[in-house]
Amino acid sequence: MAEHSVCVFCGSRDGANPAYGAAADAVGAGLAEAGWRLVYGAGDVGLMGRTARAAQAAGGATFGVIPRHLVRWEVGKRDLTTYVVTETMHERKKVMFMNSNAIVVLPGGAGSLDEFFEILTWRQLGLHEMPILLLDVDGYWQPLTGLIDHVIDQGFAEPTLRDFYRAVPDVSALFAALRTALS
Repeated sequence: MAEHSVCVFCGSRDGANPAYGAAADAVGAGLAEAGWRLVYGAGDVGLMGRTARAAQAAGGATFGVIPRHLVRWEVGKRDLTTYVVTETMHERKKVMFMNSNAIVVLPGGAGSLDEFFEILTWRQLGLHEMPILLLDVDGYWQPLTGLIDHVIDQGFAEPTLRDFYRAVPDVSALFAALRTALS
């Protein structure tokens, strides 16, 4: 069993920038090399699939969680160490969260944003103290961090909201932050 489990939220597509896929490959391999289990959405497409395949190729443990209605759409990756099928999206997030020690968010779309904001909200409400790290590949998350600044500036959140997540510029910085957070 892996010492730590890191939940990776990311796109079910590759995105427009090849750097996103390269980052997903590096994150998957890096988790395996660190001896940490990948917890993710169990898809075999996009950045999800790349992260999992890289972790597997490097000998890492994988824990995938997918809701029944997405098994065909996201091509449920059944050759994982652990493969869980849930009834709902909310249950998927809960199972992923409950089996993790840290959260990493790679580039992604509406689903990744939903996952980030739910985990961030839970942190804001004091429901967990897990580190939440945004992998800001080529500045991908800059509009999101700008939006959070705007929300704070407009009085809809305390400035401490910024303390509940950290944007890191590259995979090297991501693993340095994870090593610090998980030690």
